[in-house]
Amino acid sequence: MDILQHATYDHTDFKIESRESVFQGFVQVEKVSFKHRLFNQDDSTPVISRELIARKEAAGVLIYNDKQQKFALIEQFRVGAIQDIDSPWQLEIIAGVLDGDESPASCIRRESLEESGCEINQLEHLFTFYPSAGACNEIFHLYSAQTTLPSEGGIFGMLDEGENIKLHLIQYSELNTLLNGNRLRNAPVIMALQWLKQHISTL
Repeated sequence: MDILQHATYDHTDFKIESRESVFQGFVQVEKVSFKHRLFNQDDSTPVISRELIARKEAAGVLIYNDKQQKFALIEQFRVGAIQDIDSPWQLEIIAGVLDGDESPASCIRRESLEESGCEINQLEHLFTFYPSAGACNEIFHLYSAQTTLPSEGGIFGMLDEGENIKLHLIQYSELNTLLNGNRLRNAPVIMALQWLKQHISTL
């Protein structure tokens, strides 16, 4: 089996014994009991119980413009970062959760208007990944999009959803400083800016 293309085992190699809802709110939490096959053995683990945080699929986009030599990031308060040594106000790419059967592309276009006022046409898919598969089932679709950026940032977000978002426009010349510093704390923005660094090197 080619591990670069396929996992060692598949859905036939584990069994869910039980699952129950523990909490339903902004996120949902289930208690899942399961067992799975062991590597290089025919045996399975004993029954293991874990809490599973259930979240909707999400999508995010890095918006940039080669002619303007700029990219945009947003800053907002994040409860998950309330113990961050610097600040719970985090720098991020534009992102949001998919609404119903909404596609990632549709979600991104909607979120871009809400969080930056920018319209997006062409999208480039970068990665689809689990941000924290050890405890959460969220799937994140990461894109980039070249678009016309405003001349300056501003305050955006949906007030009825508790959003208070600041848009920052950053020069390409400041990218390495940002990547080499301590300001970036979440995977999607780091992945997106690493992609942008590669993109700039080809210009």
